[in-house]
Amino acid sequence: MTNKPATLGELRKLPGYAPGTARRSVKDELRANILEKLESGEPLFPGIHGYEETVLPQIANALLARHNFILLGLRGQAKSRILRGLIDFLDKEIPYITGCEIHDDPLAPLCRACRDLIAEKGEATPISWLPRDQRFVEKLATPDVTIADILGDVDPIKAARSGRALGDELTIHYGLLPRANRGIFAVNELPDLAGKIQVGLFNIMQEGDIQIKGYPVRMPLDVLLVFTANPDDYTARGKIITPLKDRIGSEIRTHYPATVEEGVSITAQEAWVAREGARSTVDIPDYLREVVELVAFLARDDKRIDKRSGVSQRLPIACLESVVSSAEQRAVRNRESRSSARIADVYAALPAITGKMELEYEGELRGAENIARELIRGAIGKVFTNRMEGANLQPVVQWFELGGELKVPESAPAAESLAQLKKIQGLMDNIERMGADGRSGPAGMAAAAEFILEGLWAHKRISRNEERGFHAERPKAAEPREQQPRPPRRQFN
Repeated sequence: MTNKPATLGELRKLPGYAPGTARRSVKDELRANILEKLESGEPLFPGIHGYEETVLPQIANALLARHNFILLGLRGQAKSRILRGLIDFLDKEIPYITGCEIHDDPLAPLCRACRDLIAEKGEATPISWLPRDQRFVEKLATPDVTIADILGDVDPIKAARSGRALGDELTIHYGLLPRANRGIFAVNELPDLAGKIQVGLFNIMQEGDIQIKGYPVRMPLDVLLVFTANPDDYTARGKIITPLKDRIGSEIRTHYPATVEEGVSITAQEAWVAREGARSTVDIPDYLREVVELVAFLARDDKRIDKRSGVSQRLPIACLESVVSSAEQRAVRNRESRSSARIADVYAALPAITGKMELEYEGELRGAENIARELIRGAIGKVFTNRMEGANLQPVVQWFELGGELKVPESAPAAESLAQLKKIQGLMDNIERMGADGRSGPAGMAAAAEFILEGLWAHKRISRNEERGFHAERPKAAEPREQQPRPPRRQFN
């Protein structure tokens, strides 16, 4: 808005701000703006994938119904990002009385200081404009949060400096909730909020006002309250008390990506793989992106991993970033300007996987690293099956069965690795199925060939170990039976 009004008198001349005009609440504002987005076909939450048919329509319903709502879901399901995305449904800016801590509406002020200022200056009361990104107040619930942090309390320093009595309304120190007036107040991990603090939210959830300790004043705040939490059966740290849960208008459950394709798109969006200014460019083959994503999918179904805790989408994101770093490190050491991520780089990313899995007792016995390796092998097997269905790989298997062995060092340059891989009969004839050809360069071709060998190992058609690399186990010759001395024949007379 150009030439924005700077005083109350100038503001009253704008359409919608004339005396007697009905004021629009935050929930009405959100409702009107989301209807415009729905009508125009504009994406409600750009960058949020996999929720188009499930979570996002439910959020739209809650906003249209003017509900306070809670997002319930396991970790790494974009709950906090969705809440922050609600900012886009607010008006670009709104007027408020300059200097007001709770951003009072100039036409309907709540706090005593603003009412006194208008009584003193009238139409000359100064007006400022609040952008929508400053209308979102977020608090991570922790056990040490107090009712004063959320609602407010007596400020003895303010009282002493102004010479006022402690019971004077002008000595109030406002908490986070009043400071979110005319905006959105978000609480992350609501169960971690102590029960007595949750009780302090009863009034604002039902009657729409708050009462600050020590003051006989009720403030009818204009605010949308939104929360996040893990499912009740997950966290033992606390719970949402029943009366508060009853006052929340809508309970919306989030979920992990339903398909590998959805997961790949989320990981590609979030992972930092475009290393600007890097000494080497690293390509990430599509089949490796699928492997990384499948590791998370398999982990979520693994009985040795705690399903109540979940496997965050941060696992494939961090894993892919580590894969690129491993390939980048190899390329820099070998002075290669262009490199391709290999399956060995996925194994090098184990530290990005093991810390993101909460193990059950059986898993603890097996060990996080061993489980992560098994998950990678299982993911490789699935991608290999999809990509190589119908391929004739018997010549490759036969080469090993005839005594061939191959150990490709993880740090070997791409050209050197490719030269070794080309010795295996029939191997390079199948790399096109992995999306590699002559245009992929030595790095892409070597990565594809190495993945095929890893896939054969995952399906137990060849063997692999640290000492010998890829090889075939020769059947052991049958050991001769020990010749036992025959018992002497009995002589019968």
